[in-house]
Amino acid sequence: MRGSAPAATSSRSSRSGQSPPDRAGAVSGPTLRRTKLRTAHLLIGFAALLLISLVSVLLGAADLGWQRVLAEFGAQLTGGASPLSEREAAILWQLRVPRVVLGALVGAALAISGAAFQGVFRNPLADPYLLGAASGAGLAVTLVVMTMPQANLGASTTTQLAAFIGALGGVGLTWLVGRSAGSDTATLVLAGVAVGSFLTAGQTFAQQLRLESLQQVYMWILGRLTTTGWREVLIVLPYLVVATIVLWSCARLLDLLGTGDEEAAALGVRPGRVRILVLLAASLATAAAVSVAGLIGFVGLVVPHLVRLGVGGSFRIIVPLSLLFGASFLVGADMLARTVMAPAELPIGVITAFTGAPFFAVLLRAQRRA
Repeated sequence: MRGSAPAATSSRSSRSGQSPPDRAGAVSGPTLRRTKLRTAHLLIGFAALLLISLVSVLLGAADLGWQRVLAEFGAQLTGGASPLSEREAAILWQLRVPRVVLGALVGAALAISGAAFQGVFRNPLADPYLLGAASGAGLAVTLVVMTMPQANLGASTTTQLAAFIGALGGVGLTWLVGRSAGSDTATLVLAGVAVGSFLTAGQTFAQQLRLESLQQVYMWILGRLTTTGWREVLIVLPYLVVATIVLWSCARLLDLLGTGDEEAAALGVRPGRVRILVLLAASLATAAAVSVAGLIGFVGLVVPHLVRLGVGGSFRIIVPLSLLFGASFLVGADMLARTVMAPAELPIGVITAFTGAPFFAVLLRAQRRA
């Protein structure tokens, strides 16, 4: 009998026309193709981000010349002589490059948060502002400006810290209200809408009490990318790194949650704990973006949804691609905001709203038909 197993194996191999290594190759083939396809998508996303970042750096009120800018980059890499004057180098390295990097970080933070919220709620209409993060940050910054008129929006540690605390406070309040009313995700979404509306009403009321600060807060609400060198970049970068590591590592768990809580629990996943972890990381990324750039809407809604349409529903590719294309999207939006009405500059939130609002209407219509 012991000698019959190899014979049987040999017989099955002969009938299938494949040797054991061939069958193993057939099993790993789809996985290998998926890996290659994901790698190709990531390379495309990275190339798109590099290209639009380079174009954005080249455009500006001061004509630095693209050949000289490229030569400057080469000189920095090789240690050669700079082709730019001291003033031109300051414009490039202290104004344009930090602004492009900040836009990429903010766009990445908002998009990856949107992908995470959509995964947790299993709802493509979810975005980082759903849980009261934006309205909480807006109320906190408004209160700071009212009580500390010397505070400079966007460049003040006080306002950035206030925005961060306000965003996390809005999410925490939403979570408490949602938990007191029920444990399902639909209740949490409704709690987020209610908390967001309440905090926005509080912000509007506070603005009316101090009209001289209204314009300053109003411009921040519309979203803007202003830098004082690399300071804002260094502020948002650590939070984005932490949030990205957590969300990327939870991508497989988000895929399992998409099959339903019971099925995920049967596979050893604890849905409640995963949701809390993902919500905390997504809220952290959102708060970091809001604290330095104000309220920029629709990035977290549009980018993850377009990525999902292009590459499918697995969060193992949606999360990293949302990060890359979210960064590209906001760098491009900022480039338009700076150039469409030059020398005047539009709030970047206006550009994202012009693109995001029609998309949201189409998405809502598709949802109703489904």
